[in-house]
Amino acid sequence: MAYLYFTLKKLYLFSVAVLVCILYLAFRTDGDKPVFIPTSPQRPGDAAVGYTYLTTGDYLKSGIPFQLFSMANKKDTNNYLGRTGLNRDVPYDYTVVKAANGEVVVAPNCLQCHGQVFEGKLYVGLGNAAMDFSGSSALAGTSSQLYNLLKISGGKKFEAANRFLTATKTISPYLQTNVRGVNAADRLAAVLAAHRNPATFEWSDKSLLTLTDEVVPTDVPAWWMLKKKNAMFYNGFGRGDFSKFLMASNLLTVTDTAESREVYSHFNDVLAFINSIQPPKYPGPIDEGLASKGHTIFKQTCAGCHGTYGENGKYPNLLIPASVIGTDSALYSSNYSSPQFVDWFNKSWFTMGDNPAKLVPYQGYIAPPLDGVWITAPYLHNGSVPTLEAVLYSKTRPTFWSRDFDKPEYDYEKNGWKYTTALTPSKGVYNTTLAGYGNYGHNFGDKLNDNQRKAVIEYLKTL
Repeated sequence: MAYLYFTLKKLYLFSVAVLVCILYLAFRTDGDKPVFIPTSPQRPGDAAVGYTYLTTGDYLKSGIPFQLFSMANKKDTNNYLGRTGLNRDVPYDYTVVKAANGEVVVAPNCLQCHGQVFEGKLYVGLGNAAMDFSGSSALAGTSSQLYNLLKISGGKKFEAANRFLTATKTISPYLQTNVRGVNAADRLAAVLAAHRNPATFEWSDKSLLTLTDEVVPTDVPAWWMLKKKNAMFYNGFGRGDFSKFLMASNLLTVTDTAESREVYSHFNDVLAFINSIQPPKYPGPIDEGLASKGHTIFKQTCAGCHGTYGENGKYPNLLIPASVIGTDSALYSSNYSSPQFVDWFNKSWFTMGDNPAKLVPYQGYIAPPLDGVWITAPYLHNGSVPTLEAVLYSKTRPTFWSRDFDKPEYDYEKNGWKYTTALTPSKGVYNTTLAGYGNYGHNFGDKLNDNQRKAVIEYLKTL
C-alpha cells in the first residue's frame, strides 16, 4: 500500500507539473509569442475642424519672419491644400501664423513628415519618404546665422523667431542621418525632451539628459493606419491618448505647459481628421483572378499578424517579438527603449490629467495594418527595402541602393520605388550594412514560390 501511495503521489505531482507547464506556455507573454495590445480610449473630435487646425493652426507659435521666408523662398504656386491668404503662397508643409507678439511668421507643420506628393498629387497622411535629414548639421549653421542676424537688429522679429531658431540650432546637429529618405523623428523627440523640464516644459540651453551619438532611422508610417491601432509607433509603446503624442512637435517652440494645454484642446479634432483619412486606391490595373488567389495565400501566410480586410476585416493588434520578426533591432533597443527618455516622458506633463499618455517599451515591433501598402514604399520600419517584391523575397533585397528624389518614379512591376543598385557604399546610397539600416528579417515570404508571391502582391494592391 505504501508503494502504491508513493507511486500515485509521484503521478499526481508529475501531472501538476505538466499542467503548470502547459498553462505557462499557453499564457506567457514573452519569448516567441506575439503580445496583444489592449485598446486605448480616445477623445472624440470634429474631423473638419481638425483638418483646418492641422493645415492652418498655430501649434507652433514661433518661426521665421514672413518677409525673410519670402525673400529666401520662391512663391509656391501649387497650393495643394487650397489654402487662402498668406498660406496660399507657402509650401503645404509650412503655415503662416501670428507669434505671441503679433508678428507674422512661417512655421513648419505636421505635413513636413506626414504628407507627400505622389505623381503630382499631395496625399495628406502619407509618410514623407523624401525628407532629407542627411544635411541637418548644415541646418544648424544656417539657423545660427539667422539667429545672430535677427538678434543684432532686435525688435519684434527677433522676439517672434527666438524660440524657433534657438531650438533649431541646438537640436539640428543631433539629427543627421546617413542618407536622404529616412526620418530622424524619434531622435528629435529624445533631443527635445533633453532640453525641456518634464513638468513645466521650460527650455534649457544645456541638455538635461545624456544623449548618445546614435541616430536610428525610421520610415514614417501612413496616418490612415492609426484608426486600427491600439498603440502608436513601430514598437507599439505609445499608449493612452494618441493626441498627446501627435502634438509633441509643440515641444519645438512651446513656452510652458499652459500653451501646451491650449494646443492639446485642438488635437482631439486633429485625431478625428486622421481617423477619417482613407488609403488611396491603386491607380493601375489589377488582375482580379490573380488577386483572388493571392487573397487565399495571404490568409494562410500573413493574416495571423497583419489581419484581414474588407467588410468584416479584423486587425489583431499584435506585437511581434524580435526573435520572430528578425528585423534590425536598433530602433526598439536604442531610441525607443532609451531609459532616460522613457522616464522623462512618463514623468512629464503628457501623463497628467484625465487622458494620460504613457510609453511602454517592447523588444520587437508591431505588425502594421496593410491598407494602402502599395503607396507606402520604402518598406520595413527603417525604409531599407525599396519594393513590395523585395519585402516578400529577402534574397532580392539590394545591399546598396539609391533612388532619384528629384524625379521619383514608381515601379508598377515590383511595386515600390525604382532604384539603382551599387557595388559599394557612397554618399547618397542606402547602406544596409550600417547599424540601424539593416534590411534583414521578415523572411516569411521566402517560403512562397514566384507565382505565389506575385499573387500576394496583386492582392495587396486591392487593400
